[in-house]
Amino acid sequence: MSKNKIEKLSGFTVVTGASSGIGLELAKLAAKDGCDLLLVADRDLAAAATEARNCGASSVATLECNLATESGVEQLMDAIGSRPVDNLVANAGTGEGGAFLDQEWSKIAHTIHTNVTGTVSLIHRVGRAMRQRNQGRILVTGSIVGDMPGAYNLIYNSTKAFIDDFCVGLATEIKDTDVVITCLLPGVTDTEFFEHAEMEDDTMVGQTDMKADPAKVARDGYEALLDGETKEVSGLMNKVQYFFADILPAGIVSKMHERMAKPDDA
Repeated sequence: MSKNKIEKLSGFTVVTGASSGIGLELAKLAAKDGCDLLLVADRDLAAAATEARNCGASSVATLECNLATESGVEQLMDAIGSRPVDNLVANAGTGEGGAFLDQEWSKIAHTIHTNVTGTVSLIHRVGRAMRQRNQGRILVTGSIVGDMPGAYNLIYNSTKAFIDDFCVGLATEIKDTDVVITCLLPGVTDTEFFEHAEMEDDTMVGQTDMKADPAKVARDGYEALLDGETKEVSGLMNKVQYFFADILPAGIVSKMHERMAKPDDA
């Protein structure tokens, strides 16, 4: 499904999870198109803002807040104020490796509230205004693991399953408007995710040297958003993996995922 193809983004663009990785690369692409940027993350954004300005952004503002909380989403909406959001890049996400029953509930809840609750709340509020104006674009970072029962990264995979399906469903609901929603589905990417998830040193997926370049992943998602595509799997091998994950029995896919994500000492 595609609609409303454009050559470049313009206007006020909000990028969450913009401090590093795919989010930062997406912010840099919007900056090169001359967008006014509001960069959002739960950590310092000074370096990201400098990179965005160096890429040609018309203006760059930053907001450090926790989008896993209702107050964090409110902070962002206050920062947006009455200004119409032309483009929303909902990239904020987190995850926690290890066996589900061994994890602390606080960390599980944080992943759910970041990846699902905060993301959906933000899209609901910004998307309503876009629908009213009959104009706007939303890019959401999902994952190919949303189609994989994720042993030893269970909550992350499950939240991405929700996000991947949510975007396709919303695209259907707004198909008669000029609002575009695109879901970017990366595979294993060279970002800080594995360090934050404590999967970098003791899992096969964390140690692989075949991680994708976040700049390439961001470019794939950005171009899909410009083209008005609903879903974009980044990378040829990820497309193959995504295809087979959809047709193989779920139990087999889960065992394959276990081999990649299970810690060495588990």
